[in-house]
Amino acid sequence: MQNSVSLPGSHPTVESGRIGVLLVNLGTPDGTDYTSMRRYLKEFLTDKRVIEWPRALWYPILFGIVLNTRPGKVGKAYETIWNKERNESFLRTYTRRQAELMAASMAGHPNVVVDWAMRYGQPSIASRLEHLQKQGCERILVFPLYPQYAAATTATVNDKAFEALLKMRWQPALRTVPPYHDDPAYIDALAVSIEKHVAGLDWEPEVVLTSFHGIPKSYFDKGDPYYCQCQKTARLLRERLGWRKERLMVTFQSRFGPEEWLQPYTDKTVEKLAQDGVKRIAVINPGFVSDCLETLEEIAEQAAESFHHNGGEHFTHIPCLNDSPEGMAVLEKVVRRELAGWL
Repeated sequence: MQNSVSLPGSHPTVESGRIGVLLVNLGTPDGTDYTSMRRYLKEFLTDKRVIEWPRALWYPILFGIVLNTRPGKVGKAYETIWNKERNESFLRTYTRRQAELMAASMAGHPNVVVDWAMRYGQPSIASRLEHLQKQGCERILVFPLYPQYAAATTATVNDKAFEALLKMRWQPALRTVPPYHDDPAYIDALAVSIEKHVAGLDWEPEVVLTSFHGIPKSYFDKGDPYYCQCQKTARLLRERLGWRKERLMVTFQSRFGPEEWLQPYTDKTVEKLAQDGVKRIAVINPGFVSDCLETLEEIAEQAAESFHHNGGEHFTHIPCLNDSPEGMAVLEKVVRRELAGWL
């Protein structure tokens, strides 16, 4: 039940009794221009969860080379997949829409307030937590939108939320959402998305790649569970579809820097499949809740071009779950489960 308290003197009315749900995705630049890209990349690449190198080693490279050269290149890539209609990235468009649809699905609980934020860029986690608190949310569920847990994704979202609490005089109670990489609803939604997409083609993929975002192998060696959770997602999806291991393969994309990352690499696998005579492939990104630069540009554009260049004939990218009914059913199930005891 929502309550309001009038404090003595000139203090405004304080709202209370509400429950907040904060959906958080990775982040997005505000624009494709150099300044916007540099600001975004600086926040992203100074996160110690993302780049674990010693600062004395990493910062001269970051500020001397990367932040002078990479903003222009990444900005051009974003320009090819920018949502021109809303002048924003599709990640922002989809995350906002997911929050709107989640709010509608929770309409039967008028004391629940749904909001969204980005780990890097705007709106920030701290600003939305403060907003939810001002709306009377005494309990807040923070939902990092990553099915598989990684320190560089889920953990850094939680870090930022806890960091915001350090500065709050009146802290809300906080819950965080655990990974849901093996949730039956999530696996089924992925399977349905593959089946629907393939049914709409006039050709049949010989191989479907499940391309997950990579992490440095050293992070896995230190105990990060991400690799194992990606493998389990793919195994359960394969079982749900009734496919052989050779037809549904696991690969990892988006490596950065000189370190060895999780293998096999998506780009090298796409090249080899084409060179080995495979003519028809599809790629799905189960680790991404929403389509973004890594799916729309790196896979749907770059990987497709590479496949065709190396002799492949048919390539298709299967969209992320985004704001589809299947995708929203997964997010709603997770939220309702994690709000147990609060609702």
